[in-house]
Amino acid sequence: MSKPVAIVTGAGSGIGLATARHLLTHSYRVVLAELNPLTGLAASTSLGPDTLFIQCDVSSYPSQALLFKRAYEWGGNRLDFFHANAGIDDRQLLYDSMDKEEVDEEGLVKPLNTNSMQVNLEAVVQGLWLFKYYVRRSPGGRGKFVATASAAGLYCMTQNPQYTASKYGVIGFVRASGPVFAKEGITVNAICPAFIPTNLCPPEILPLWPKEHITPMTTAFKAIDAILADDNMTGETIELSQENIYFRKMADWANESQRWIGEESQGIWDLGYQKVPERPTFGA
Repeated sequence: MSKPVAIVTGAGSGIGLATARHLLTHSYRVVLAELNPLTGLAASTSLGPDTLFIQCDVSSYPSQALLFKRAYEWGGNRLDFFHANAGIDDRQLLYDSMDKEEVDEEGLVKPLNTNSMQVNLEAVVQGLWLFKYYVRRSPGGRGKFVATASAAGLYCMTQNPQYTASKYGVIGFVRASGPVFAKEGITVNAICPAFIPTNLCPPEILPLWPKEHITPMTTAFKAIDAILADDNMTGETIELSQENIYFRKMADWANESQRWIGEESQGIWDLGYQKVPERPTFGA
């Protein structure tokens, strides 16, 4: 039987590289998707023949679609695991001063750079769209999708409001879609790291950060292992803090009416929206 196949984005360093290495210990073959060709190729070379580096810009749908196609074919027409991990901080400050506010030739204010939303949220949504397509055509038709959100998606980070919004979006996306995809054997979960030092961290930060408030990479492995071990766990938001993982639930219902709307009104909503179709049969 062939080895299971995984894709990890942002795999040239940090959590992505560590996850790729960890998946190899679970007998996966791993596609390392990375925008930087130097770090991506170096990572694949260091990890060995059960890996493949594919340069990918996840903010570009054609680039991510090609990634999935090549990974599926490289894996022998199967795909089992996808970690949507690539992420960036805000590319432009929402709070820019007046001297940085620009207008175009027609006097219209130029748009804010929202690339962080495209990488951190849009790419996750499109990633699940692509993942389910290939899982449905893989042997067994089952798969595990993991998105890297952030503790900023549970709380907030005033320095990066777009980053915060994107991570809140990832959590909501996972909670909404996870229970539906579980009906066809695809689990959808999110991990929310606290401060794990990666290349995303500004270099000025790490020397000032108290060691007791650093979350080790091994905590991320605990979350990944929990997801790998449970084929029924889906729609979960797993917070990583220090040496521990925490399964975080939605906020309590404000009142009985809100609970009814959230839990018992699905049949009514189905009348206004197309029902989720029955899963077609693909694969062996």
